[in-house]
Amino acid sequence: MTNTDPLVLLDIADGVATITLNNPTERNTLTAPMVEQITAAMDRIESDPGIGAIVVTGAAPAFCAGANLGNLQQSSAESLGNIYEGFLRIARSELPTIAAVNGAAVGAGMNLALGCDVRLAARRAKFDTRFLQIGIHPGGGHTWMLRRIAGPQATMATVIFGEVVDGAEAERLGIVHRCVDDDQLASVAHAMAARAASAPRELVIETKKTIKAMADVSIHEDAVARELTPQLWSTRQPWFAERIAALQAQISSKK
Repeated sequence: MTNTDPLVLLDIADGVATITLNNPTERNTLTAPMVEQITAAMDRIESDPGIGAIVVTGAAPAFCAGANLGNLQQSSAESLGNIYEGFLRIARSELPTIAAVNGAAVGAGMNLALGCDVRLAARRAKFDTRFLQIGIHPGGGHTWMLRRIAGPQATMATVIFGEVVDGAEAERLGIVHRCVDDDQLASVAHAMAARAASAPRELVIETKKTIKAMADVSIHEDAVARELTPQLWSTRQPWFAERIAALQAQISSKK
């Protein structure tokens, strides 16, 4: 890799934007210049109405080995916040996001994966919180995200007791949705993202908002009420009439 190579690659196909962290010799560690390029890529993606889903991955062999340790040794609240923006910018997106974890996801790199809506892992993937092992308290919402995703015991085992888990174990613990063969990760992630991208973009965004808003709902009746307004809205959209007509035509053709 030369100094002129981009630190972040962006590929768009089938309505899916794939962001690839591209500093493999440094194991794709998050630095201020890389964060700037992530932010620029996200701005471009979200301004394009033809993009309906996002896949985040890393140039082999790592997914993201965390924040640059040199930067951490001279950190301040501001500088840490700037690094956090590398994964928080993706976590805040209204579009559906998939982390395709192809290798080591360490510290802030694990945060990048945890901040996505869905995580897919290659068998060779490694999830390593590592904060305590290098003498630093977890940051960036690491413990909150991991506890909500995998529960308190898995969070204690990985954060406090330093267990490092591969793709298969991460699937068992619920850290990832699915573990797949190493050479299948990119295609599986793209196909999954393309299914989301094939739905109306506004509908996907609204549905993601609803799913996230359900975190504080404990009563079924309240959930029904919360879904009612966006569901009625969706039935008034032109895509609903178009898709119902296409489905009816398909059914009629098989009679």
